[in-house]
Amino acid sequence: MEASPEYTEWGGQLVLVRRRPPPPPGLGEALKAGLRRSCACSLQGTWAQLQALFPAVHWLRQYRPREALVGDVMSGLVIGIILVPQAIAYSLLAGLQPIYSLYTSFFANLIYFLMGTSRHVSVGIFSLLCLMVGQVVDRELLLAGFDPAQDGLEPGANRSSLNGSAAALVLGVQDCARDCYAIRVATALTLVAGLYQVLMGILGLGFVSAYLSQPLLDGFAMGASVTILTSQLRHLLGVQVPRHQGPGLVVSTWLSLLRSAGQANLCDVLTSAVCLAVLLAAKELSDRFRHRLRVPLPAELLVIVVATIVSHLGQFHERFGSSVAGDIPTGFMAPRVPDAGLMWRVALDAASLALVGSAFSISLAEMFARSHGYAVRANQELLAVGCCNVLPAFFHCFATSAALAKSLVKTATGCHTQLSSVVSAAVVLMVLLVLAPLFRDLQRSVLACVIVISLRGALRKVRDVPRLWRLSPADALVWVATAATCVLVSTEAGLLAGVLFSLLSLAGRTRHPRTALLARAGGSSFYGDPAEFEGLAPEPGVQVFRFTGPLYYANKDFFLQSLYSLTGLDVGYAVARRKERGPGEGAGEGDPVGGRDPGSGSGVASLVPAVTHFHAVVIDCAPLLFLDVAGLATLQELHRDYGALGISLLLACCNPSVTDTLRRGGFLGEDQGDVAEDGQLFPSVHCAVQAARARHQELAAANSIL
Repeated sequence: MEASPEYTEWGGQLVLVRRRPPPPPGLGEALKAGLRRSCACSLQGTWAQLQALFPAVHWLRQYRPREALVGDVMSGLVIGIILVPQAIAYSLLAGLQPIYSLYTSFFANLIYFLMGTSRHVSVGIFSLLCLMVGQVVDRELLLAGFDPAQDGLEPGANRSSLNGSAAALVLGVQDCARDCYAIRVATALTLVAGLYQVLMGILGLGFVSAYLSQPLLDGFAMGASVTILTSQLRHLLGVQVPRHQGPGLVVSTWLSLLRSAGQANLCDVLTSAVCLAVLLAAKELSDRFRHRLRVPLPAELLVIVVATIVSHLGQFHERFGSSVAGDIPTGFMAPRVPDAGLMWRVALDAASLALVGSAFSISLAEMFARSHGYAVRANQELLAVGCCNVLPAFFHCFATSAALAKSLVKTATGCHTQLSSVVSAAVVLMVLLVLAPLFRDLQRSVLACVIVISLRGALRKVRDVPRLWRLSPADALVWVATAATCVLVSTEAGLLAGVLFSLLSLAGRTRHPRTALLARAGGSSFYGDPAEFEGLAPEPGVQVFRFTGPLYYANKDFFLQSLYSLTGLDVGYAVARRKERGPGEGAGEGDPVGGRDPGSGSGVASLVPAVTHFHAVVIDCAPLLFLDVAGLATLQELHRDYGALGISLLLACCNPSVTDTLRRGGFLGEDQGDVAEDGQLFPSVHCAVQAARARHQELAAANSIL
């Protein structure tokens, strides 16, 4: 194929001639070529696949310690310290002992460090997934004859397991107690959910992230932040409220908090007030002088260290009943294969768990990537999060995903890369092996303060709603619907509602796109909308119709109605009337627009002139992104009906996708060089108008001779 374009003379002007592409390969040849590419093995290809599967292999070689190391270490330390008290709180939601949460945090951080594409997302235990795991664990414990309400931290049968190493928690199969059976259920559930996520990544289902628009992500961040804030209020106040699940979690929690406000712990309230004031002041100062600070202020780390020392010296837990982290057992357990029988029983529950975890992880990865100016790969995120569930399931871990609160803390403390996850894993490892007693007196209210302060950025997004409404009411509706559903129903329902509203918004915009009859600017080749430009004159005898949207099943009726209304001729109705009157009759006087009877009283019907004042219709297909089967059938019907009335239908500026659809649908000839195609497709509106006028003049000359 030649590199230079080909031209031909037509009407004294140069006209583009389409190239002939090579014939498409057959199905057998395509399959052979695909197998050959997939089975080809080379050192360069293997290295590329390794870098794609483990992105850390690529970015570690470009790591700049002088610029990023301090921030990564600081954020890793803060997240690692936050994980310790969170392990106690979130493991109770899952009906498991705290050591299993530490195992989960340790392995998830290491695996995501190797496989994740997001630089700022923190993958580990997440309250929503803990609740979902806890529901399944409670159900299976009840079916097995255990009491789901029994807590491993309370005095009872399992109390002795906390006094030694973690290995003492594992009992024999014949003597499996509540905690033993609970973790078996959780690991089986986690393994199946991870397999689902890995399969989704292999099948390339990460494209769902493309439907997560910026208003959706902002609304989701706002709604999820309110949910997280609500979950931390009980720690800020030091009150005991029931564990709420399912829809309306935020509302139910607030009602419980209002009923229990009188029982607030004064020590926790004062500690929360002091910590919030210090952290907020430190954040404001850090934001104001961020250009002068080479290293972000480690406010969270300093507050946690000081608060732990003060709580220990003041004996806040013993004297005032303040809730603290408590004792955490040390050591590792031997790996164990999840129970296959339990895997079958929880397969359906694992599907919803996998979908929620995937949606959270991809949406958060997209959100942080967008705000920090880099790209993530959705399919690789699915693989990474799936492996964070599959592999740790053999080491007594339960389901993980990206967590918004810890990700915001991670970003706020200066994180640059996932090297911070290794630091966090090292902190958790030190706690597992040595440092557990040091965090015994850390108040949970201090942790809640750190999380609440980290939500400032997401909560401030509510100020963007008025500006978003002025720019696009549809996007503002997506924002509000996502945030409101997150708060009033649940976070996973909010994400689903956001996707649905985004799709409905997109469908609404393509359902009624803008239409216009174009006119010509003087003697030039420019055709525009007279409502947009002045000084345009319609081309005599030719109607140039523009439809600024795709033509598909949902808007084909609007396409026809707009065309009939603007041109003043309902060609379908005119052809039907002509058949009734006989072949010698044309478009009758009083033919209605849109195929409606004038007496229908619908308000849409209107009378049109009897005489057809044009001989050709040119459709400007430049804004026509794609055609589906219904759109193709609509054009075919128009071509047939206009042809029956002696009116030419020409298409201009069709993109290759539309041209290919027209060709495969039989609207054009099978070969690009066919006369039928050359007579119907034109590279510009001006070429189509000239061709229509020349064709009409030839027919008029022939008729005059006859």
